[in-house]
Amino acid sequence: MAQYKFEGDFQSLNERQLEFVNEVVEKQGLKAKRVIFNTVGQAGDNFIGNVKRITIDGESESMKMIVKIATSDEMARFAINHEITFRNEHIMYTEVLPKLVELQKAAGVPEKDQLRYAECYGSLNEVPNEVIILEDLNESHFSMLDKFKSLSNECVRNVLKGLATYHSLSFVLKKQEPEKYEDIKNKLTDGWSVVFSNPMMDIRWTLLESETIAFLDDKHKHLVENKLINMLKGRAQFLQSEDESYSVIQQGDAWTNNIMFKLEDDSIQSIMIDYQFSTNGNPTLDLLYIIFNCTDHETRSKYYHSWIDHYYLELDKSLSNFGLKASLVYPRNQLDIDMKKYARYMFHHCILFAHLLMRDPSEAADILESFKTVHLDDLEILKSENLQSATIGRIKNKIDEVIASYEEFGLF
Repeated sequence: MAQYKFEGDFQSLNERQLEFVNEVVEKQGLKAKRVIFNTVGQAGDNFIGNVKRITIDGESESMKMIVKIATSDEMARFAINHEITFRNEHIMYTEVLPKLVELQKAAGVPEKDQLRYAECYGSLNEVPNEVIILEDLNESHFSMLDKFKSLSNECVRNVLKGLATYHSLSFVLKKQEPEKYEDIKNKLTDGWSVVFSNPMMDIRWTLLESETIAFLDDKHKHLVENKLINMLKGRAQFLQSEDESYSVIQQGDAWTNNIMFKLEDDSIQSIMIDYQFSTNGNPTLDLLYIIFNCTDHETRSKYYHSWIDHYYLELDKSLSNFGLKASLVYPRNQLDIDMKKYARYMFHHCILFAHLLMRDPSEAADILESFKTVHLDDLEILKSENLQSATIGRIKNKIDEVIASYEEFGLF
């Protein structure tokens, strides 16, 4: 095997990972003269592993790829369950997503309406050397939006259309190949349940619950006190009551940093880029996730109900390509029932993640460092007193607005 000259920031990759990257590069047939590694984003932007962009400088052309790398730190791997999350994403990119598009092609769905995802050039599901190498969507003019700003109505509608198409294909697969769906379901693991039930994380969740209570006025403290931790740790048990006939393969982590957008004068396109928390479950968890993590109260107040209508219309449209009807596969009244049921859980998930997602990159990096320790003194960085005033304002505002929306929409 030819050895390419690696340059740039590749020191965090071990020998096996570098070997795998080399194999994938060689398969592109570019006769590479050098491969340049650059870190994507800032410290703390990526909570699960780290991400590099590689530029393959070939004899006559160049090519860019995104390389997602599992951390080698044992404490961090255990805390955020790298083995599970990378295995999930490996299964999604190498098996599930291609299968869903295969269903659309067989049904004659036009290419413009087919599920879009980053091409996977290679995936190494080898503990503890996991690597996933993907298409660099920046090359197609997709970019990440500001996580501190609410997604616009138009962006949310586009993402919900994509989720409706994605969810519909689970219903199709269950109908056409039930054994295949069951096989996929059994391979995927609910990463959130594993993270929240990890005893090593208990003290972190308890601390963040206390911080949340301190942010709230007296009339709202009861919403969180002695409830946030119990709901998160009880996620698996809560979800056991699901009606399997309405389950799909969820995206699982649909927030702003996991979506790439292409914004043009008269059109919007979006692509999900992270499937590490994909699992079998109710589709409304994905809807609640994006609506309450990625938009503000003002935008939700204007468009919340139309968003749900839009999602359901697009679900029906996609199902119609396969001779199915949403009214029979997933009745609208059932969707409304599920939105209210799963909102109970998602409220606590959103409250917890306000503390994580509203931090600037340097503060988020501190969170990642806290995953690597069991020493109580090192967890002081989780306390709001150690945050910038702007960050505290964002967290408090995010929590207050989620509460306001839940009250307005009758979700409590």
